[in-house]
Amino acid sequence: MLSTLQGQLRANRQALRVGALPTLPRNFQIEFLRPLIGNRDVELNVRSGTMRELLGELEAHTLDVVLASRPAHRDASAPLQNHLLDEQPVSLLSRPTAGDAAAFHFPQSLQDVPLILPSLDREMRVDFDRVMELAGVRPSVLAEVNDLAMLRLLARERGALALVPPIVVQDELRAGLLPRHPLVDDRVN
Repeated sequence: MLSTLQGQLRANRQALRVGALPTLPRNFQIEFLRPLIGNRDVELNVRSGTMRELLGELEAHTLDVVLASRPAHRDASAPLQNHLLDEQPVSLLSRPTAGDAAAFHFPQSLQDVPLILPSLDREMRVDFDRVMELAGVRPSVLAEVNDLAMLRLLARERGALALVPPIVVQDELRAGLLPRHPLVDDRVN
């Protein structure tokens, strides 16, 4: 009898099948899923994959939604709809060092400063490079990283500035391990 009741409980549950790009910040994914986590009426199925794989599954109706940091290309054969859920600002972050209180003027103070940056295929990097070019500033690129989790770790380990969305490093910001420099927020992106 118990197995019959369990079967009924399971039959009444809704399933939500979510696909996400592996480069999408996990903290963002958790914020999106938080209202459903622990809800006994919803069975979550979350998987990651390439944009091509996830969109193929969406078109085949094996996924209900795809979370991505860029819109899906629309064409006549795949009538997909894109919805902007949120926008994330970017910040320049680094470990605290002596002299952080010195005057810093964005973007001029970045001339020849070692930076850890997202890879060139990220929109925030393209926007940042455009701001630097317009200002005539050439920062020194210490590292380019396409994985935000690795960008987070490098920002924690190095004394260099890192261009990163605060949601990626929210735990470090709360703990004071990676204070935000008040110079870029909302100006790039």
